[in-house]
Amino acid sequence: MAERKQGDQGTGDRSAVITQTKTRTQRPSMYRVLILNDDYTPMEFVVYVLEQYFHKSREEATRIMLHVHQTGVGVCGVYTYEVAETKVAQVIDTARRHQHPLQCTMEKD
Repeated sequence: MAERKQGDQGTGDRSAVITQTKTRTQRPSMYRVLILNDDYTPMEFVVYVLEQYFHKSREEATRIMLHVHQTGVGVCGVYTYEVAETKVAQVIDTARRHQHPLQCTMEKD
């Protein structure tokens, strides 16, 4: 019978490969919340919505509202998907409760 040396195990030297995995956190996709112009929603209501849900100052809300009025669409803010989705729902719900046809949507930034 052959004599085995310690560490030989009959198959030769053993080696192990140690791998280290690095966790990469990816930034979440961002979404622009947009308000669309219509001919019926009062300008003051749009300013109110921008102040209430997007925390804009009166001046900035007025500037955005005028941009929406002149170009047909305006950006209210850029948020993660869940936050943008919530803000869109809040704006539409508030507009409907006040009987305004104001449209709000989101798109990937």
